[in-house]
Amino acid sequence: MNKSFKKIEESQVVISVLMLPSHSNFNGKIHGGYLLSLLDQIAFACSSKHSRAYCVTASVDTVDFLKPIEIGELVTLKASVNYVGNSSMVIGIRVEAENILSGEIKHCNSSYFTMVAKDKNGKSVAVPGLILENDHDIRRFVKSIKRNKMKVKRKTEFHETDFSSKEYLHLLEDHNVKIEL
Repeated sequence: MNKSFKKIEESQVVISVLMLPSHSNFNGKIHGGYLLSLLDQIAFACSSKHSRAYCVTASVDTVDFLKPIEIGELVTLKASVNYVGNSSMVIGIRVEAENILSGEIKHCNSSYFTMVAKDKNGKSVAVPGLILENDHDIRRFVKSIKRNKMKVKRKTEFHETDFSSKEYLHLLEDHNVKIEL
């Protein structure tokens, strides 16, 4: 089998969107749900560009809202393939908002979407490998491996059929809970 590989920049996608009043929540800031929709769109575009296949969102691993986005700011989303498996890809997305009048740019969000490439029958298909060219590329790939391992560990540790709350009660002592067993 002759496996293909692509450079990260071959699949990168950048989009910019002006934030309108219709995108805001009741507090006058840009609604998180609207931003999530943009994140999903760019994750789809980046993963489909890399795989040359239709891609679906398997999970949203992290969405960190760091700073609020204001109406009138120009939001730029930058997506890159950080990791590839057999048919899955982790898409890292950085969101920046620019105040058009002052030119000030702020980092507002970082997100990681796991996308899976599918054929026309909905079956998973193999994706090209990644060519890692520098320490930054390697760091992002390794961080994705670590995040995946932590996710698997969480799923197995807290599986409902073999979970015993008594083993974890001590962890709740300093939290805002009242236990009535």
